[in-house]
Order: sequence, then C-alpha cells, then structure tokens
Amino acid sequence: MSTGLIVFIIIAAITVILIVWLIGAYNGFVRLKNTVEEAFATMDVYMKKRFDLIPNLVETVKGYAAHEKETLTNVTQARTAVMNSATTEERLANENVLSGALKSLFAVSEAYPDLKANANFMDLQQQLQKVEDDIANSRKYYNAVVRDYNIKREQFPSSIIAGMFHFEKKPMFEIPETERENVQVQF
Repeated sequence: MSTGLIVFIIIAAITVILIVWLIGAYNGFVRLKNTVEEAFATMDVYMKKRFDLIPNLVETVKGYAAHEKETLTNVTQARTAVMNSATTEERLANENVLSGALKSLFAVSEAYPDLKANANFMDLQQQLQKVEDDIANSRKYYNAVVRDYNIKREQFPSSIIAGMFHFEKKPMFEIPETERENVQVQF
C-alpha cells in the first residue's frame, strides 16, 4: 500500500467522522429545539385552561365584591396582556403579572365570607388551583429542557453548529424580582 493511499484513507475517515458528528450534532439541536417548543406548548395549554376559567371567576366575584373593581380590572387587563403578547419573553413576563393579579383576587375573596361559601366560587377556585399546579409543573419541565438546550448551544464544539445554523438562546421562565422578596410574617 502506498503512502498516498494511506493518507487518502485517513483523510476520508476523518471526513466521514466529521460529517457523522455534524449530522448528529445538528439533529441533537433539532430534537432539543422541538422539545423546548413542545414544553412551551404544554405550558400554553394549561395557561389557556386558566384563561377560560378567569372570566367565570371574575363574574362570580363581581356579584359579591362590586366595589373591588380595581382588582377585577387588573385581572382582566393582565389576562388581555398575556393574550396580546408578541414574543415568548413578553408572554412569560405577562404570565407573571397575571399570576400576581390572581393572587390579589383570591386575597379579596378572603374578605367576603358569603363568596368563600359560594359553591360555584369554590369549584372555580379548586379548578384554578389544579390548573395553577399543572402550570407550575409545566414551567419546571420547560425550564429543564431550555436549560439542556442552552447548555448544548454554549458548549464547545456544539457551539460551532449552533452558530452555523442559527440556533438561538431560549428564554427561561423566571419569577420577577418583586415576587422573590421574603414574605413578611407578623403576629
């Protein structure tokens, strides 16, 4: 066997290995990107269920707490802001605002014993609590797959593939700074 043939075989083997690695790395990114999109879609389904419950909840509370108009308006505006979000980042931020508005709504309900005893309100509150739990779990899953995607995107040598094929960094679902503060407990 001549030296030229050996060099050709080595170069061909290296080329094949690089091509196989390139295809595998690209397909890995495609798989992770689709997993991120699936995780967001799952979260979106639960958020849609919450959207559907909110008008019923607001109408139930209106009957008992008519003078709590500001809280009811905030919930409605937050819901509208989420529905009108243009980007994923904006949607995630508006979701946090909606969660805060719903907490305020439930805080208002504590001041109305008749409302707390209303079977329709209790059913809606339980349904919403289940949906909130589902949303929390889907957010954890979403963040986990985004983490894996972003790590792969930043690690060498897969960062080269990410740059070549424009695999952009995905946003995590984060809690706003205002909700990270310690809760003040007073007796």
